[in-house]
Amino acid sequence: MLKINKLHKSYPIGDSSLHVLKGINLEVETGEMVAIMGSSGSGKSTLLNIIGMLDEADSGDYILDEVPIKNLTEKKAAIYRNKFLGFIFQSFNLINYKNALENVALPLYYQGLKRKERQEKGKFHLTKVGLLEWADHLPSELSGGQKQRVAIARALAADPKLLLADEPTGALDTTTSYEIMEFLQQLNDEGKTILIVTHEEDIAAMCKRVVRLRDGVIEEDKKVNQVRAGQHV
Repeated sequence: MLKINKLHKSYPIGDSSLHVLKGINLEVETGEMVAIMGSSGSGKSTLLNIIGMLDEADSGDYILDEVPIKNLTEKKAAIYRNKFLGFIFQSFNLINYKNALENVALPLYYQGLKRKERQEKGKFHLTKVGLLEWADHLPSELSGGQKQRVAIARALAADPKLLLADEPTGALDTTTSYEIMEFLQQLNDEGKTILIVTHEEDIAAMCKRVVRLRDGVIEEDKKVNQVRAGQHV
């Protein structure tokens, strides 16, 4: 599903440069649920941005669903993101003046679906996250947990091959965090491949595999006995 080989990334700082990723090798199979951990500055956000096609590596290979991701124009990157990826952010990134249904249906607009089909798919995914009755509500009228559920529904709307979650529980209290993780585990049970960047050990333990970055290299990569979030909710 995802193969990364000898990935390097540096950023210029003044006259010198900061070597952020130092030859990362990573493979993720279809249906895995992987936590990416690391302290601030370890390179995890840079790695996620490269996987998410929001940034490009200096060297190395990145292959997603057998498609080499390299030298993309902004237009091509946007098409690939919409085709392959669903994003879930700590800050939800919902559009404030659009209601829940409109937010969920937005990726489908970029896929060229007609309005009726966008509405139907949007309602289907809002139902999946248990928020159909909130379809007409603006983000300002939703709780943090509800906003994240809308964001997950939006990420799922285009039926992505890979879900990328960047600190998805970072802005939520513990109970709500575990509810969101329970939902992500259910999606994984259904076969969705999920990558979660987190700094929280309890959240990482709810994945099936933990990859730890330190100073731009993978320090540890191991499968773990998954803790089911439902036992905590």
